[in-house]
Amino acid sequence: MRVGILSYPMLFQREGGLQVQVRATIDALRELNLPSLQVELVDTNHQRLDSYDVIHVFSAINGNYRAVELAHEIGVPVVLSALLSPGWNRRLGLRARLAERLTGRLTQWNVQTSYAQIKRALQLAQIVVALGPAEQQALVGGFKVETGRIQLLPNGIAAHFFHADGALFRRHTGLDGPFVLMVGAISPYKNQLGLVQALARQALPVVLIGRAQRQHEGYLQKLLASPKVRWLGQLEHHDPLLASAYAAASVVALPSQGEVFPLCVLEALAAGTPVVMTEESALILPDSAFALRQLRWNDTASLCEAVQQLIALPPDRAAVSALVRAFTWRRVALKIADCYQQLHERRQRGQADAV
Repeated sequence: MRVGILSYPMLFQREGGLQVQVRATIDALRELNLPSLQVELVDTNHQRLDSYDVIHVFSAINGNYRAVELAHEIGVPVVLSALLSPGWNRRLGLRARLAERLTGRLTQWNVQTSYAQIKRALQLAQIVVALGPAEQQALVGGFKVETGRIQLLPNGIAAHFFHADGALFRRHTGLDGPFVLMVGAISPYKNQLGLVQALARQALPVVLIGRAQRQHEGYLQKLLASPKVRWLGQLEHHDPLLASAYAAASVVALPSQGEVFPLCVLEALAAGTPVVMTEESALILPDSAFALRQLRWNDTASLCEAVQQLIALPPDRAAVSALVRAFTWRRVALKIADCYQQLHERRQRGQADAV
């Protein structure tokens, strides 16, 4: 069974959670060493989709509906990892459908809304992957996806984050005391400035790891105007310094406007470090309040209070790590491979019936 992995063309021109997820998924699937499974990234300039038995598309946005459409037209089954904001619900879905119809009528159906494109991809995929219950609810409520086509498959965590040690990071930076860490692209959406402002009266260094695109360089300069901010630029996902940073931090913060299933939060918890993050997320961990605080992204008072509480009474690191112990890429890969096999067998049966 040959499986092709697809996403939008410019995916690997930058780094972020989706890039890590795609690479880690491919690596984990290959490490299963299943003789019947061949997984590879699709080069659409040289490879046809009908040369694959199953196509796995990552992300329902950025025009990826065209890849799902083409696969559907030529009879290749599709697994679609939707990666939708959990903020979608029935009310927003209704508004988006009204806007879709209005836009169509006003333009004689020559213009599509992004909602229409996402909905099209979700309609045509045989299996839609949700990272957690919140994203599943968004798919059902906002886009009317049938629950029978949804598979709940969370992201995994690389094993080295569970064994991370903060010594390397402290030697590299000279930071000996408590500090707050934020990992992610430098941008207003991620809200690093909100974190710095929330902690303005606290004697806590704020360490930022992530890349600032050109349009956000001014935003980065605002952050660096604070003497408490240290920016380390972007670190590769496999860089030992990144794992060490998670382990060395007193608290990891992610007060962004929205997240799907943030890998940086899972990795921080795996390293034993508590997290304060946005409540606009698909991440739900039972019995995790002692180490995972989720709050409104723009509630700076609660953000400051949560950080202070976690530093004053730090949770047991082993207990924090145990929250995500089951999130291994091998476990995820086995479930994904099962989805591929289901679709492949279904396609074979259909072809046999047609003969």
